[in-house]
Amino acid sequence: MATPYQPDVQAVGDSVFLTAMVSIIPLLVVFVFLGVLKTKAHIAGLAGLAAAILVAILAFGMPVDLSLLAASQGFVYGLFPIMWIVIAAIWLYELTVISGRFEDLRTAFNRVSDDPRIQGIIIAFCFGGLLEALAGFGAPVAITGVMLVSLGFSAMRAAATVLLANTAPVAFGAIAIPIITAGNLTGIDYHEIGAVVGRQSPILAAFVPLLLVLIVDGRRGLRQTWPAAVVAGLSFAVAQFLSSNYISVELTDIIASLVALLAVVLLLRFWTPKGGDEARQRLAMAAKDEHIEPVTGTGGSAPVATEVSTEKLTVGRTVMAFLPYLVVIVVFTLAKLWAPLKTWLAGTDVKIPWPGSDGFILNVSGTTSTATQYTLSWLSGAGTLLLISGIIVVAAYRISPVVAVKEFGRTIYKLRYALLTVGSVLGLAYVMNLSGQTITIGQWLAAGTGAFFAFLSPILGWVGTAVTGSDTSANALFATLQQSAAEEAGLDPTLLVAANTSGGVVGKMISPQNLTIAATAVGLLGRESDILRRVLKWSIGLLLVMCVLVYLQSNVLAWMIP
Repeated sequence: MATPYQPDVQAVGDSVFLTAMVSIIPLLVVFVFLGVLKTKAHIAGLAGLAAAILVAILAFGMPVDLSLLAASQGFVYGLFPIMWIVIAAIWLYELTVISGRFEDLRTAFNRVSDDPRIQGIIIAFCFGGLLEALAGFGAPVAITGVMLVSLGFSAMRAAATVLLANTAPVAFGAIAIPIITAGNLTGIDYHEIGAVVGRQSPILAAFVPLLLVLIVDGRRGLRQTWPAAVVAGLSFAVAQFLSSNYISVELTDIIASLVALLAVVLLLRFWTPKGGDEARQRLAMAAKDEHIEPVTGTGGSAPVATEVSTEKLTVGRTVMAFLPYLVVIVVFTLAKLWAPLKTWLAGTDVKIPWPGSDGFILNVSGTTSTATQYTLSWLSGAGTLLLISGIIVVAAYRISPVVAVKEFGRTIYKLRYALLTVGSVLGLAYVMNLSGQTITIGQWLAAGTGAFFAFLSPILGWVGTAVTGSDTSANALFATLQQSAAEEAGLDPTLLVAANTSGGVVGKMISPQNLTIAATAVGLLGRESDILRRVLKWSIGLLLVMCVLVYLQSNVLAWMIP
């Protein structure tokens, strides 16, 4: 190709506004297909991808071959590393089931509390936060989703619960990779970005357990269990603030999750919620009222809830029940925090210039885009670390290697539509990003708003995460834009880069990618639109709170910023 492609943010009518309106079309297509037409997520994803390619070619003048190559790179990225993580996470759970240890795990959680509202807080919020801290990229939703359904949650409430709970730790997830990414792109010390995020996202996290209980059991459940929700939320929020500002940005979610879990367990030694049995009955009735069954023919399959054993567990059986997750914690802690191993693993990454497009796509500024470099993290990636954890569990549980391999194959088959969904959504994201659609939307939001852009700033992170399913990707898309917009508007660049991260955490629950992961985990694959309608109001509501907070932090609450 003789001439590299350079995006033009005024490609339509020499107007950023008109170009941005056209650029929004692929996003509207996805959400209309999901929320209005109620199609299956893989159809919505493919429709959005097709729309993005057409907009790139017809409106932006991107060559056909480069548009298709961008889509192919995004599709591959969606499969590896993202869906590789989900496959490994669900396989790890299935190993617990086929070994017979999952019944012990359910019993162990019941020993902490047999109240489903408290179990929702402990599993979705505390344990899910720990998994987000270590793995991220959908693993917490996949693992905690199947756990809640197995403990008697209706599939729809389990999906909504884990998606909402997953907002609290996202900014510092996967050992703070979203914040580190933002720092690398902007040149701002990521410790400074993390400190500001630590003064934004904890405010939302403090209220997440209360909202979680509201989803699980309504206002009655909230009245009966609010002490546990308040203790979990406040302890997580305080620990997240202290760690991000004074201890370690990377360890923030690990510390916050463990502190919240310990706080709830200590509370339960002195206080017992009322109405636990009635709440379980209401959950059972809710499952019937929802009239939602696992969808046959789509790969949807969820564990079936059975009566929890009242048998007293020995210490050994309890340890073996939690073994898969203890192994995950150890493996990820070593891989992410032990410097020699972390460096060695990173050295195994293979950087692949995407054939046909690398060097032929420019940024808006005219420099060669580095986004056409695909990194194959075949050993250091979270999915591979989960696979290694699974192999250790296979040996510890003495599961036949043949049985384990067959289960792995069955897991891939069950996820076949999820693979298509996530691949198409990431293909959409890459086409929008490389063609200039994403940056055009961002510049339109930033143009002419002045200091009020502080209010709009979290919306960019929300949009980026909603499209890509990753706060890391949202920062990759918009961090430098936030920085430049802040400088033009006379605002603090660190504040707006942090706002992009914090806004992104509430966009994750409506991402087609995450909706598909949740739907697959609880056995509702094909019902993503139903889940979207359950969580959309929470996402928008929390986004508005974040917008107001960031705007106030840019002026009257400036004392909150270090």
